[in-house]
Amino acid sequence: MNLSVVGAASALPARPFTASELDELSIKRYDLRVAVERGEVLRPFRGVFIPTGVEDTTETRAAAVSRVVSPHHVVSDRTAAWIHGVNTYSLGEQAQAPAVETCARRGYAPTRLEGVDGRSRDLLDRDIMTINGVKVTTPVRTALDLGCNLKRREAMAALNEFAKEHGVTRAALYQELPRFKGRRGVVQLRDLVPLLNRHVESQRESWTLLAISDAGLPLPETQVWVEVDGIPTYRLDFAYRLAKVAIEYDGEEHDDPEQRIYDEERRGWLVDHGWIVIIVRRGDFTGDRLEAWLREVKEALIPTYSSRRF
Repeated sequence: MNLSVVGAASALPARPFTASELDELSIKRYDLRVAVERGEVLRPFRGVFIPTGVEDTTETRAAAVSRVVSPHHVVSDRTAAWIHGVNTYSLGEQAQAPAVETCARRGYAPTRLEGVDGRSRDLLDRDIMTINGVKVTTPVRTALDLGCNLKRREAMAALNEFAKEHGVTRAALYQELPRFKGRRGVVQLRDLVPLLNRHVESQRESWTLLAISDAGLPLPETQVWVEVDGIPTYRLDFAYRLAKVAIEYDGEEHDDPEQRIYDEERRGWLVDHGWIVIIVRRGDFTGDRLEAWLREVKEALIPTYSSRRF
């Protein structure tokens, strides 16, 4: 059977498949080899194939890995987060098809499959779920693992995203924390869990809130509505209502001319009505720029929190 014809027909499944399925699919090994050489079928990992008509995504690669590793291996960490709809990859990593991350249950060796980052962990049955036939760590377990493994700011953002998208709570994380005693990164995880906030809407907003906490400042409210004539009109990323101090993170979407005009109008109204508005931008999380806006926050809060040392 010629796979140049089969590749466009229904003989190839719209999913990853293995060499052991060739007889079932009525495909000869020679034809498969030719199809791979022609680029009509991809071989992302040893022993598994993906027709080029199937989108090459992280989910597809995770499904491919699950077909060639033992049942004791579970998709984990950032790959699991992606499957759960939480993106912890940089743009560069996404462009290069990052390695699929898996962990073997205790007592089993991690996979050495090329293109897979294999580890081993103490996983309980409650840590594992199945999504579209792929075993993956649950949102709670994935959040805990990333809270240990990622850099601090990225870990905080991931935890907040799981809280927002999957309802992961502090109570659920605290319940599992004793199991992580002695694990690398658990000190960081313990520090971040109390700051979990499901109302934070972006990664950089998580970074902003974490920076405020690290500076020893009182934590602001998130997603605060300001009323105009009794109608909720302007929503602030962060606010200290009593002090009338607003902190806004301006991402790339604020570069849009119409958005800039709207921002100027709303912030002008806020200033005219006694608010102090502090803007945080993309490059404001290190060095002098970080210290500058944190100093603004401190100075703005002093009249209201004069008895507190920052």
